[in-house]
Amino acid sequence: MTTAPLLTLLSLTPLVGGLVVLFTRKEAARKAALGFSGLALFEALHLLLRFNSATPQMQFEEEHAWIPALQVHYHLGIDGLGLLMVLLSALVVPMAQLLSSRSVERPHVFHALVLFLQAGLFGTFTALNFFHWFIFWELSLIPAYFLIKLWGGPQRVAAATQFFLYTLVGSVAMLVAFQAIYLATDSFDFQVLAKIGSSGELAAKLGQLHLGGITGHSLVMLVFAGVLLGFAVKVPMMPFHTWLPSAYAEAPSSVTMLLTGAMSKMGVYGLLRLVLPLFPAQVREWQTPLLWLAVGTIVLSACAAFAQKDLKRMLAYSSVNHLGYCLLGIFAVAGVTGTDARWSLEKAAALNGVLLQMFNHGITAAALFGFVALIEQRSGGLCGLDDFGGLRNAAPVLTGLVGIALFASIGLPGLSGFVGEFLIFKGAFALVPWAAALSALGLLMTAVFLLTLVQRVFHGPLNERWSGFADLTWPERLMVTPALGLMFLLGIWPQLVISFINTGSVQAVAWLAR
Repeated sequence: MTTAPLLTLLSLTPLVGGLVVLFTRKEAARKAALGFSGLALFEALHLLLRFNSATPQMQFEEEHAWIPALQVHYHLGIDGLGLLMVLLSALVVPMAQLLSSRSVERPHVFHALVLFLQAGLFGTFTALNFFHWFIFWELSLIPAYFLIKLWGGPQRVAAATQFFLYTLVGSVAMLVAFQAIYLATDSFDFQVLAKIGSSGELAAKLGQLHLGGITGHSLVMLVFAGVLLGFAVKVPMMPFHTWLPSAYAEAPSSVTMLLTGAMSKMGVYGLLRLVLPLFPAQVREWQTPLLWLAVGTIVLSACAAFAQKDLKRMLAYSSVNHLGYCLLGIFAVAGVTGTDARWSLEKAAALNGVLLQMFNHGITAAALFGFVALIEQRSGGLCGLDDFGGLRNAAPVLTGLVGIALFASIGLPGLSGFVGEFLIFKGAFALVPWAAALSALGLLMTAVFLLTLVQRVFHGPLNERWSGFADLTWPERLMVTPALGLMFLLGIWPQLVISFINTGSVQAVAWLAR
């Protein structure tokens, strides 16, 4: 336990900041919001400096009785996974605020909602009791809905409604499933449930319930499906992905940075924090169909991206494609049991790759949508693949920096995207070679559609319409420099992140081997 409530302060900072910004003068709202997100980033870095990477145990824990009769406790804590997601959220939010349009309507409301969204992210990645965790899970949904609906494109209402309904259905399914889990175990605590789940006791307890005439193995699988659905929608995993392209395309690009950079990681985080620890046997039982869904998520989304004519839709499907690699790694590690050193090594490699991929994709995808925001600001909102051509001649600095982010997304060695994907495929080829081989087609298609984007937007003869297209200003270059710097740093020195997550991955492998 820690004496200072560092995690509570972390979640309260953007929450209080949002309330302050809401009543701030419009012209000062952006600066005030940046101040609060900057403070949250400082707090996250403080956690990083104090984090003990030698232990897989939860750190900075806070626990207080809240509703004792229902076993609801205010329980916070982070391990390597939680720390990584907190840092990602703390980095992406100020980056999105900096690249947001200065002419946004009702800036005080806009930036307050962004801070409320960040509070939801921090709470989700630090809460260890389902009751408290679910509040923050839903809190992140509400501001995202209004950010799309109020500041999005022409089809924003339909996109926001679809986003809300899909995620709400997933949340309701998960809520009902956890009600059954509580009835069986009398606990909402993630650590307690993980111990029960890894021993197989959770399935036995669920099987003894009689709910609506359903019992035994059928009830266990129904509960498992409900929890899985809640996270599958959020990732999203095909075929639960159809809300994402329209939401990403219609949302302001700065909001899309938040959706792809941080919110999409909530689904993968849930699979690692809850689905694998609570239902290891059920994931093994359904490993083959789950792997087919992961392969489909990787390959089909890459093919869909190639067919797009809009930059934001292409990058939206690219986001689905890259998170599909995380699904491949997660489902691959669940299939092989036992303590054989070879399999343990491959599973640890795959899990480390998943965590690296989550962080690297968050930075890279957010940066790409940030560049789209800069292009939109210069072109009057245009972002069609055929609207440009030859921009390299007018904006060489923009072209070069976009190229770095695109090649990081492709997985070029020396940049951040390579290491995570390499580790995932290293583990997956050893554990499930057929799924890894099929998924490798997604790597090829990713290179094809992203290089097509580069060719059609930035190369070739300059479209005369854009002869006066302005290159990046020095302040804009400084805004994107931290993200690009991380792409190089983690591509060359991935151990910087692996050192914080490896002990947790090794412990997870040991749990799954039981």
